[in-house]
This record gives sequence, C-alpha cells and structure tokens, in this order.
Amino acid sequence: MAGCRGSLCCCCRWCCCCGERETRTPEELTILGETQEEEEEILPRKDYESLDYDRCINDPYLEVLETMDNKKGRRYEAVKWMMVFAIGVCTGLVGLFVDFFVRLFTQLKFGVVQTSVEECSQKGCLALSLLELLGFNLTFVFLASILVLIEPVAAGSGIPEIKCYLNGVKVPGIVRLRTLLCKVFGVLFSVAGGLFVGKEGPMIHSGAVVGAGLPQFQSISLRKIQFNFPYFRSDRDKRDFVSAGAAAGVAAAFGAPIGGTLFSLEEGSSFWNQGLTWKVLFCSMSATFTLNFFRSGIQFGSWGSFQLPGLLNFGEFKCSDSDKKCHLWTAMDLGFFVVMGVIGGLLGATFNCLNKRLAKYRMRNVHPKPKLVRVLESLLVSVVTTVVVFMASMVLGECRQMSASGQISNDSSQLQVTSEDVNSSTKTFFCPNETYNDMATLFFNPQESAILQLFHQDSTFSPVTLALFFALYFLLACWTYGISVPSGLFVPSLLCGAAFGRLVANVLKSYIGLGHIYSGTFALIGAAAFLGGVVRMTISLTVILIESTNEITYGLPIMITLMVAKWTGDFFNKGIYDIHVGLRGVPLLDWETEAEMDKLRASDIMEPNLTYVYPHTRIQSLVSILRTTVHHAFPVVTENRGNEKEFMKGNQLISNNIKFKKSSILTRAGEQRRRSQSMKSYPSSELRNVCDEHLPSEEPAEKEDLLQQMLERRYTPYPNLYPDQSPSEDWTMEERFRPLTFHGLILRSQLVTLLVRGVCYSESQSSASQPRLSYAEMAEDYPRYPDIHDLDLTLLNPRMIVDVTPYMNPAPFTVSPNTHVSQVFNLFRTMGLRHLPVVNAVGEIVGIITRHNLTYEFLQARLRQHYQTI
Repeated sequence: MAGCRGSLCCCCRWCCCCGERETRTPEELTILGETQEEEEEILPRKDYESLDYDRCINDPYLEVLETMDNKKGRRYEAVKWMMVFAIGVCTGLVGLFVDFFVRLFTQLKFGVVQTSVEECSQKGCLALSLLELLGFNLTFVFLASILVLIEPVAAGSGIPEIKCYLNGVKVPGIVRLRTLLCKVFGVLFSVAGGLFVGKEGPMIHSGAVVGAGLPQFQSISLRKIQFNFPYFRSDRDKRDFVSAGAAAGVAAAFGAPIGGTLFSLEEGSSFWNQGLTWKVLFCSMSATFTLNFFRSGIQFGSWGSFQLPGLLNFGEFKCSDSDKKCHLWTAMDLGFFVVMGVIGGLLGATFNCLNKRLAKYRMRNVHPKPKLVRVLESLLVSVVTTVVVFMASMVLGECRQMSASGQISNDSSQLQVTSEDVNSSTKTFFCPNETYNDMATLFFNPQESAILQLFHQDSTFSPVTLALFFALYFLLACWTYGISVPSGLFVPSLLCGAAFGRLVANVLKSYIGLGHIYSGTFALIGAAAFLGGVVRMTISLTVILIESTNEITYGLPIMITLMVAKWTGDFFNKGIYDIHVGLRGVPLLDWETEAEMDKLRASDIMEPNLTYVYPHTRIQSLVSILRTTVHHAFPVVTENRGNEKEFMKGNQLISNNIKFKKSSILTRAGEQRRRSQSMKSYPSSELRNVCDEHLPSEEPAEKEDLLQQMLERRYTPYPNLYPDQSPSEDWTMEERFRPLTFHGLILRSQLVTLLVRGVCYSESQSSASQPRLSYAEMAEDYPRYPDIHDLDLTLLNPRMIVDVTPYMNPAPFTVSPNTHVSQVFNLFRTMGLRHLPVVNAVGEIVGIITRHNLTYEFLQARLRQHYQTI
C-alpha cells in the first residue's frame, strides 16, 4: 500500500490496519511536530516545559523563612485573599465590558438590517439588505482576525491552553496582557460579526490571564509600569491564581460560582488542597456578584437587585398555570433522556471528528501560508454564514401563530425572563400579524435570545424548521471553530442541542401523543446532551447547568444525560478540547495511568544520559553547558570514587547493595545500547562491545567479572569537569556512567541569574568570599529570565568558579529505579513536579524523569519495548 511504506498492513471488510516493522522509539515519539504517516498522529513536542509547583528550599528561601513569623504569615495570607478578590472583580468587569459592547453592536446591526428587510420586502430590494448585513459582519470579523494576527494565541476559546496550564504545562504567551486585550476585543467583534461562536468560552481564558497578571503588578507589554511588589514570584503562586481566574471566568459566564470551582478542579489543576478550594470559590463568587450588580443596574436601573447572575441566562423553567397536566419532567421521561444522551454523544463524536479533520487540514494547508490567508479564511466563513442565515430566514422559515399567553404566565416582577423579553425577540419577516417567522426568530437574534426562545417559547416551532436549523448550525459551527478569531463553543453547542431537544419534544407531542411533556425541559436536556457529547465534561457541567437554570430538580436528568453522552462519545474519540490539545502536541498528563503500565519501572522510562554540574564549577564550564543544551535543570553531583574503592574491598555497608548496584549499572548499559541503536547518537564501538557483553544469556559470574573490570578501569583519572570541561560526547561508557553522588537540583534560570549577577569567586579565594543573593534578587526576573544566548559575558573571567550549593534544591522529590510507573506518575502529577531524579540505594543518581517521560505515547512505546525484551 502506498500509504503504509515500511509497515505491515492487513485489511478486513471494514478497515485496514498497519503495523510498523520497527517499533517507534521514545525519542522518535518526541520529535518536534512529527506526524505518524499511518495514523496521522500528532506526537508530543519536547519544546513544552512543565511549571515548577514544587518549592525550591535553598539558602535564600531559608533566609526568608528565618525572618517569617506569625504576623508576617497572616499578612501574606491576607494579601493573597485580597488578590483573589481583586481577580474576581476584574474578571467580572471584563465580562461586563464584553457583554455591553456585544449587545450594543448586535442591536445596531440587527436594527439596521431588520428595518431594511421590512422596507425592501415591499420594494423588492432584499439584495440591499443582504449587502448591509454582509458589510457589518465582514467588518467585525476582519477586525477580530487582525487582532489574532497580532497575538496568535488569542485564537479559539483558550480553554485547551488553560487546561494545559492548569495541568502544569508552560504554554508560551498564554497569560500575557497582550493576549488578554486581543482576546477581549477579538471575541467582541467575532460575536458581533454573526459567526457561530460564543463569548463564554473566551471569558475563561480572560479570567485566567487576569489571575496570572494582576498579582505580578508588572507586564512585559508595559515594561515601564512596575511596582515593587515582592509577593507571588513563583510558578506555585501563579498557577493558584490562574486556577482562581479560570473559575471566575466560568462563574461570570454562566452565573455559576460552584460550577466554576469544579471546572477548575475537574479540567486541569493537578495540585489541589482545601485552602485553594476556598480561595477559588471566593474568587468565583466575587466575579459573579460583580457582574450581576453592574448588569442589573445598567439594564434595569435597579442597582443592588442582582437579577442577572451571568452572561448566559437560561431563565426560569415553569409550566403554565393554565396547564394542569404539565410537569417539568416525570420518571417516564428518564428513558427518553437516556436515548437523547446516546444521540447527543454520537452527534458530539461526529462534530469532534469533522472538526479534527478540518484542524489538520488547516495545519497542513492554511497555517504554513502567509498570515493573510488566515484572514481570508475567516472572511470566507463569515460570507457563507451570512448568506446562509439570510437565505434560510427568507426562504425556509414558516409563519407560526404566537401563543395567546405570550410566554410564561407569571406575575412575579423579579422573573429573569418575561414574556416581553421573548416576544420582543420574535421576527415577523414576510409573515402577517399575530404570526412570526420561526427560522428568522432563531437566526436573526443573538444566540442567547435564540436559546431562550427554544427553552421558553410556548408557540411551536415547525419540526422541519428545527431539523434544518440544527443541520445548518451544526455544519457551520463545526467549520467556524478553529478559524483565526477568538471563539467559544459553549453557546453554539447549547443552541444546537436545544434545537435538537425541541425537535424531539415536537415529535413526541405531535406524532406519539405525549401531551404532558414540557418542551423547555427537552430543549434543556438536548442542549446538555450535545454539549456533553462535544466537550465530555461531567461534574462541572452538571453543576453549571443546574446553577444556570436555578432548578435543582433538573439535577438527576442532567447528570444522567451528561454521563450517557460522555460514555457514548468516548467510545469513538476524545472531547473537543482534548483533541485540540493533542493537535498542538502538548504533553498533557491524564488523571492516572493504565493498569498495564505498572509492568514498567522508573528505570525503564527515565533519561539515563545526564548533563550535570559539580558543586564548584568554572564559569566557562557553566556557560558551555547552558549554551550546548536545552535542559532546564541539572543535577548537582560529585564523583563517588570512595564508594568504588569500598565496593571493591567488599565493605559491609556497601556490600548490602552489591546486587542492586550491579543490576543498576548493567541496566543503564543496556539502556544506552538501545539508545545508540535507535538514534545512533553514540556510535562508539567500545560502547557497543561492552553493552553486547551483557546479554541475558550470560552467566552471573561473567557479569561480575565484567563489573570488576569496569570498576578497575575507573581508577584512571576522570575527565575533569571541575574546573575546565563539560560532559563530552567523546566520553566512553565508563566515563558516562561512573558513580555520581546526588546532592541536589539547580534550574537553568538560577544558573543564568548567578552568571548575570557575577556570583563567583577566584581560585585563590575561599567559596565563602562569593557574593550572596537574596530570595528577592533571585526571583526579580521572574517569569521571563534572560536567555544565555542573549547575554554578554565578556566581562566575566572564565576561570572564576561558581559555588552553586547555596542556590540548588538540596532535597527534591526523588524515586528509586525500582518504583512502579503508577507511583512515579501519581507523585509527579499530584505534586506538580518539573523534574524527578532517579536515585539508587547508595545515593547515586542514575537518571531523571520529566513530563515527556510520562506521556501516554512515551509509555506506550516503552511498553512495546518491554514486551519485545521478554
């Protein structure tokens, strides 16, 4: 087969399966941007780094702790609570800004076009009305696309990127001020431009950016504006605030503070505790009530009444007082809800599959081309959407009789949705008095108003209209999500699903004769089913929908529907956000590993080829290491010659670990052999010869003799890293894998800071004469430390020596080489680690594990290698 070169293929009746002749190595899995030919699988990229949630407890940090007392601790905690409150308020104000201008632009556009349509329907100049609508939409969409060109990260909803950030991945540019500005103004124009996108998804991204930037009191976009604010200068604090900001974004969008808290917990944050839960909930409440306070005052003039809790308001579900047989839902309806959940899962899986294919097409054919092509694509989508909306409203709509009762028979003046609200959004294009055009009512309204029509309009929508609306909206929303504009997916999915649910209700009422059902309930369940089938969220989405409806009795049907939709969709593919995370090649860690992964141990997945530094190292050696590697952390080690000699003599203390020591060295030699064969990085004949002698078929006595020879050869002087040399590719296997006692871990950013500030001493001096940096000085450049390639280090004497021991982390989390993968995975993910050293029983470092060693693809490749060696 032409499409499966170098592979073995077998075909059955339904599909063809290709298997590789050579197993993919872990290194091949992590090549930047690599795509597998057979499956077109986007593989994890190695240029993504983890956030460092673990504290570096070095000397500068201990100095801060020494000065810390209960009073300062309470002050620090009080400042954190004030920051959380400020993040919530600012997120609410961002939502207010977006909602106000979207409403303003939308009313302006629809007001002009509706007047034109009413005039031109008699004069025969509807083409002019279409041109007016195209002019508005193209202008708004063009502005949104230009903003994305300024900051490409602002495209899309931002939820996949924030999910990655909360998972512990550092996504470049995702929480910058420029990203926030482009996101806010971009989503404003894209929604006003008539695209099938929502503003609720980008609110989550906007809240996360506010959470990341506000506590820093500085921005790279506004370099001249800086405040001396010494708090929260670490990834740990920043990620906590991002969690709070993302939750506040959900709360502001849906008026669901508890749902926002659960969203932040369910969709990413790998580290969580009770204190963080309270802060996140408080932030969500602040955002909700800030937005509610201002929206209620601006729209109703009743300041302090709190009538509009979120940007998306579902209204109150209540049967008409005149209909005594009506119930919101009954036990018999649960069967229909389960079926709707299955159909919603199938529709969501179809939506995700089509959108994934579109995204891959864009990656291959649109993104490599000049940026203007992306703008043209957005304008093309806008033109097609506008023409479809206009023509469908004019041609495919039916004139339906308005209900005599208007909408909801309720005398309460505090209702969030009144009959006037719904009736005022009905459109009478080409229809006589007391009737309305059902298709135009759905298309020629803001999406939130269309959702309210489907939820609460007592008048029926034609089944043909609902089916056509669903099909058109499904296809256009799928095409739209992924173009170069800020866009959300929550509202389009809810509207599409609400049309599906209302269609089911019409069929059950008209053709089966179930007159007791409440159409609004089926519209809500259909919206939940489709949204659940697309995004695959369960806990948080259930609570969000319950809070949005303000009806706790909907809890059971919504939960059942979402669970069934998720299970059905998961049978075919992943959720839309996980798909886009995979397309970006982000190394996202799931909640846990598969059971069979416990066949692997830490020694099977670790990186054995280490680049390390000594406690006292010359500047020229450090610069060489930093400029020739891309690692972000380096083990601090010393050569373990004493242990070698004691091991040779059979010392009792060391002899207890002789068996483990031998297996450790031989395992690393075998690992090096596999690496050399797969990547051909170390073509030394000596390396292969030595490794080849360690085949499993050999007798134990021969292994022990070989180990004895290796240790005897190490009596010769080692290549001297202190003070002149760096680890070299020319080293032999014995030189690479000599015993190295592990003392701690030091980050690249810390080494660069030490070089920039000239922290060093001369050979003739003691290390005590080296200048000392405080914790504030070490964190001053956070979060963007200088690049070693951009620094002018000519003023530094390369023969000077740097003592790194005061600044390294002397006690990071470590694991044994025999630790099972599930334990390694849980420790790495739950503690939010960036690097995990593997240290044997005698304190020697034998490898290091990073996020890329724990990705699903990497573990699968290692498991295949494990099966081949059995």
